[in-house]
Amino acid sequence: MPLLEVHNLRTWFPVTSGLLRRHTDDVKAVDDVSFTVEEGTTVGLVGESGSGKTTVGRTLLKLTPATSGRIAFAGRDILPLSEREFRPLRREMQMIFQDPFGSLNPRLSIFAIIAEPLEIHFPEMTRAERRERVAELLRQVGLKPEMMTRYPHEFSGGQRQRIGIARALAVKPRFIVCDEPVSALDVSVQAQIVNLLQDLQEELGLTYLFIAHDLAVVEHISDQVLVMYRGKIVEAASAEAIYADPQHDYTRKLLAAVPKLV
Repeated sequence: MPLLEVHNLRTWFPVTSGLLRRHTDDVKAVDDVSFTVEEGTTVGLVGESGSGKTTVGRTLLKLTPATSGRIAFAGRDILPLSEREFRPLRREMQMIFQDPFGSLNPRLSIFAIIAEPLEIHFPEMTRAERRERVAELLRQVGLKPEMMTRYPHEFSGGQRQRIGIARALAVKPRFIVCDEPVSALDVSVQAQIVNLLQDLQEELGLTYLFIAHDLAVVEHISDQVLVMYRGKIVEAASAEAIYADPQHDYTRKLLAAVPKLV
């Protein structure tokens, strides 16, 4: 059974006008999207800005409310669940955000940033146990435990993204939405972060939805690739098939936009 099953998912945003804020239209950010993610695999979700891919990721984690459809995680439909009912599952579904500069609170130490989800989901942990867990997480993502006393502005973009990954891993999730986790980084650092995510997947048995606008980024990490255009999935195939024989015009345009070494 797949870890995640998405059926006919719609996330529409109402457009209103006039003094009475009358509903006149809808922005169909996600429009009748269906796919599955097998446990331990990576599904790449690719499309240009505005295609709806980030909205898919946020809807899967109930950060953005769905208009209709079904999202089943480990066989359980999560859309009807209240926040209280969903809270135990939130521990199993985490997100790595796009912007390593904006997603970390500049006023908190690295210890406080990574320990925050531990305080929420494991209130029985002592401060010493949280400190030990944060040290372990920093080592897992290639940083030194003594860095936990420092603040986000003291780190490079790549290091900040490693901290964001450590925060996502803190509560031992099964499924992680990676929302363009390397798009704000230099090309050389992008490869390091992608390699880290692959190593962590192998070590911890993680399942990823890897969102990107660049097909080159998802080529090496994805088992399956979904191509999204104007709220719909226009092509779905294995990573090898997408690159060897793209079927949709939009996929061919995305591939043509990938820089090639001369």
